[in-house]
Amino acid sequence: MATEIIVLGAKGRMGSTIARLADNDPDYALCAVIEREGNTDGLEVYSTFVSTNLQDALLKYPSAVVIDFTVPKVSLDTVKCCKEVGGKAVIGTTGFSSEELSYLKENSKDISLLWAPNMSVGINVLLKILPQLVKILGEKYDLEISEIHHKFKKDAPSGTALKLAQCLAEARGVDLDKVGKFCRHGIIGERSSEEIGVQTLRGGDVVGDHTVYFLGPGERIEITHRAHSRETFAQGALRAAKWLAHQKPGKLYSMSDVLN
Repeated sequence: MATEIIVLGAKGRMGSTIARLADNDPDYALCAVIEREGNTDGLEVYSTFVSTNLQDALLKYPSAVVIDFTVPKVSLDTVKCCKEVGGKAVIGTTGFSSEELSYLKENSKDISLLWAPNMSVGINVLLKILPQLVKILGEKYDLEISEIHHKFKKDAPSGTALKLAQCLAEARGVDLDKVGKFCRHGIIGERSSEEIGVQTLRGGDVVGDHTVYFLGPGERIEITHRAHSRETFAQGALRAAKWLAHQKPGKLYSMSDVLN
């Protein structure tokens, strides 16, 4: 049976990709596409329910999974709406504050909710193997991350870079809020062994590049993930939605849960 999908922000870079893929894949039924008031022109190409109101779509298709790659404020409204009418949601939005993430976790007790800053299978496999490298290489290896995205991206560092940094910090048993270095400028002194650096580059139309560095005595290891197309993330989001459609509330699910 096809998984019913509602795409929020259907004219955005990610939303349009997800809607197109869902509309052309028999494993999914694109039930509705949602956009803000005055921005729905062209969405009739999908031959589905077009609306500016998510609640209307959820009431019409109560079994559908909402996929939301928008901005934090809109995504929080999505969660609120799902809670009010009993919907399920896959959230790929980045840039949440710690308080906003706490809101997602709290509401995941009542609705089936999945959040991941990166939906690609490759990145989520990387998150599984990085802790092993940290432990095997030991404390003599300095940990750094660089990320590059297109010039239109609004948040920095990327949600993926932060997730990678948190993964490294947890493997080291340290608090990223205390050891993270997100900008270096001027006479800053020697690098401490505890630091985890996260550096941001923006420009052009780069979909997303992330490199994790293990900088040791006499050698270095670089692990790079490059997303060649937004379809990588869109396919992951659809896979997550298919999985979430059969899950009950109780925790804030992640791509790790899907892959396991």
